[in-house]
Amino acid sequence: MNHWDAGLAGLVAMAAAAFVVWMVSIWKRNVSIVDVLWSLMFLIGALVYARTTVPGPRASWLVWLVALWALRLAIYIAARNWGHPEDRRYQAIRARNDPGFAFKSLYLVFLLQAVLASIVALPLLGATTGQSAVGWLDFAGIVLFAFGFLFEAIGDWQLSRFKADAANKGKVMRTGLWRFTRHPNYFGEFCVWWGFYLIALAAGAWWTIPGPLLISFLLLRVSGVRLLEKDIGKRRPEYADYIRQTNAFFPGPSRE
Repeated sequence: MNHWDAGLAGLVAMAAAAFVVWMVSIWKRNVSIVDVLWSLMFLIGALVYARTTVPGPRASWLVWLVALWALRLAIYIAARNWGHPEDRRYQAIRARNDPGFAFKSLYLVFLLQAVLASIVALPLLGATTGQSAVGWLDFAGIVLFAFGFLFEAIGDWQLSRFKADAANKGKVMRTGLWRFTRHPNYFGEFCVWWGFYLIALAAGAWWTIPGPLLISFLLLRVSGVRLLEKDIGKRRPEYADYIRQTNAFFPGPSRE
């Protein structure tokens, strides 16, 4: 099977997983569970790519890197959302698309995310199937991945500890990595995917560039920074000061 066929097989597997989780969301009446599935779709894709092609020299350890990132993020999101109602983002989508949102969510949310994930995952496909020898660019990609993984994980851990303190209810996180960027989790994920692209580039898969470009666009302009900050100022008045003092995405010194 060539890499395009493997890519299609990965998309089918992601869509199948999305369909199963969609059925669970109908039972729970909560579309937020798609956020747990998001990172796991990449692990599904990586496993399919490795099993349906002649794997290159990067395939085995690349799957482990994807598993490390995907499982950590899925567990964190599942724990964060446990016992909470549907996220306000999906409540807004539900309100705009009722009646019939239960069915519409299959393609508006779940299958759409499977398609997006299959594009973002292109570097995983290229790195898995590439047959060139492992070189310095692979190690640069691993370093960038590790940096992004730790940046994202530490940012999530710091925020969860902040929210766990009842004294911080309604306040804005301004310490730790959140002092240097308003979204260390998104910046970390940005680095993770550009790290994967460097590994794909080392494998000769320069054509996978749409993957990191798409995730960068999503993080900066669609479901990441822009969507999260759309109404947060109304819910937390001090966030306006935080915006003036702190970089939105790329880390930098505080402007206090």
